[in-house]
Amino acid sequence: MDLTTKVAIIIGIFLLTLALNLFFGRLRIKTRKFSLKWFLCIHLPIPFIFLARISAHVSAWFIPLFVVAALAGQILGGRIEI
Repeated sequence: MDLTTKVAIIIGIFLLTLALNLFFGRLRIKTRKFSLKWFLCIHLPIPFIFLARISAHVSAWFIPLFVVAALAGQILGGRIEI
């Protein structure tokens, strides 16, 4: 796999992570803090991101980048006014 393909895959997983966490961050705001739904809104996107990273053969060195995307998605999702 060439470098441009690998970079495109990493950007795609980054955007997937951001989008998933925007959605779940929005749901998290509507739930009671520290409830089961609140906990699931934070942790449910993780297996999907893991599967995307593993199936694309992306190194674990990129996990901090995806954590940043997840945190940004949760924070921005909680601030979206619809």
